[in-house]
Amino acid sequence: MKLTGVHFLLTYQCTQECDHCFVWSSPKYMETFTLKQIRELLQEAKKLGTVEWVWFEGGEPFLYYPIMVKGLREAKAMGFKVGALSNSYWATSLEDAIEWLRPLAEIGVADIGLSSDLYHGEDREAERVKNGVEAAMQLKIPVSIMATTKLPEKLVGLPGGAVEVMCRGRAAVKLLEGATRKSWTEFKECPHEKLASPDRVHVDALGYIHPCQGLSIGNAWQRPFSEIIQTYDPSSHPIMKPLVEGGPVALVKEFNLPHEETYVDACHLCYLARVQLRRRFPEFLAPGQMYGEGLE
Repeated sequence: MKLTGVHFLLTYQCTQECDHCFVWSSPKYMETFTLKQIRELLQEAKKLGTVEWVWFEGGEPFLYYPIMVKGLREAKAMGFKVGALSNSYWATSLEDAIEWLRPLAEIGVADIGLSSDLYHGEDREAERVKNGVEAAMQLKIPVSIMATTKLPEKLVGLPGGAVEVMCRGRAAVKLLEGATRKSWTEFKECPHEKLASPDRVHVDALGYIHPCQGLSIGNAWQRPFSEIIQTYDPSSHPIMKPLVEGGPVALVKEFNLPHEETYVDACHLCYLARVQLRRRFPEFLAPGQMYGEGLE
């Protein structure tokens, strides 16, 4: 595996509970990385010699702003290009947004992504994203909008665009009504992640390393991150092996799982198959947060 990107899931906590969220983010979740853990993971990433980018995301990483800023600064000082993702809850005015982003500009953040979610109302959400984009542009931070399904009208013409919902995480429960479905036999590969040889992984505050959210290849608090990456072998991973060989269809067949005849997309089939397998393979399908557990 030639890893070029490490994405810190700084926390699963968020100001919102978006229906499309991969990781079931919620205001209820409290755990986050410590600075010591961030430093240890950065050192492990540096050992690999291939990592170029370090991102801070979540959840909502700006909820732990001093820790995020310090992590960005230390990653930048180590020679990584750095970026951050946010929902712009903090961009209550252009003037305020500039102050929130000024430290990131001083660090030399190379990219910032701001998400817009129509599921929680267009006007206020879009206005804050617009403030965030305009502030980033004034501070000369490269910025783009990531809108779910549709770009709000007041954001048209700004950098970025709309992306389609992937039916995993909360979306696999909340966003199925009225969705177009296809035969389950069509989903013979993962269309989004390079599972055989990932070029990026997400790492959460519990230490789990995810080539795809909820699909763990090890825990960085139990074994060195660099060692896990260097020894990664999908053929020895009970979930990854069938996914690499034949996508979600192969995963269902490998374990003879009960299934419906149609699904919205490959993520939908894969996610529901993994839900069925989680009790059997808790160390590989982790943490429970990724499957909506412990949030009641």
